[in-house]
Amino acid sequence: RIGALGSGSDYTPFLQHIGVPTLSLSFGGFDDDGIYHSIYDDFYHWTKFSDPGFQYGRTLSQFVGTAIIRLADADVLPYQFTELSDTVQMYTKELQDLLKQRQDDIRERNRQITDGVLAAVNDPKHPRPIPAIETVPPAMNFSPLENAGTALAQAADRFQKARTAARSRVATDNARLQQVNGRLIQSERQFIDDKGLPRREWYRHLLYAPGYYTGYGVKTMPGVREAIEDKRYAEVNGEIQRVADAIMREVTLLDGLSTELEATTR
Repeated sequence: RIGALGSGSDYTPFLQHIGVPTLSLSFGGFDDDGIYHSIYDDFYHWTKFSDPGFQYGRTLSQFVGTAIIRLADADVLPYQFTELSDTVQMYTKELQDLLKQRQDDIRERNRQITDGVLAAVNDPKHPRPIPAIETVPPAMNFSPLENAGTALAQAADRFQKARTAARSRVATDNARLQQVNGRLIQSERQFIDDKGLPRREWYRHLLYAPGYYTGYGVKTMPGVREAIEDKRYAEVNGEIQRVADAIMREVTLLDGLSTELEATTR
């Protein structure tokens, strides 16, 4: 599975402000030496310790170059939406689990307060204030996200089949090919909302954003997730609906493309 993108690189305005499909390709997991962005991050250190002989640099350049050539030389853009639909459903399940965990944690802490557990274990010489009873987060309506995720799965599967069946004919029809690719380029932009995310309007992508408090670290479905994390429960259902509406815009685009492609095979 391709990991979600947060921030900290040149792709940030393209993905999270205007909705350009983005990949960040790199090698990782080998080096935790703390040299990066320090005065020691120089040519000598790189050639002596980080990548002697430029083996990794060359391999990464070949890999990225091959991917770019594959994209540039494709007839129909090689976008796949079946994995996207699976990922959207995974994010929805994560949000449901997050809310349930918050509810369970608060119920348990409230029980400990009511039963006197926290008072019993308090240090009599250095007592800490006993926290107040907290309101348990209310139930949230995730059905718009669930229904949109199901619709996206169906639309993605239909598009995959339609593109496979029509590809040879579309590839030889330049006008139709440009039309199909032009609409595919718009696919990522269906997740852009002009109002932006709560309290940070510049970030407009409803599936991915750097967390408000996490720096570069990503938050998926950030409007919903951060509303739950920050206990702004009154915002949650509205943010759920905004994400569901964005997913349904993607469904509409894919269904329109599928109808067009299916017409070429009749």
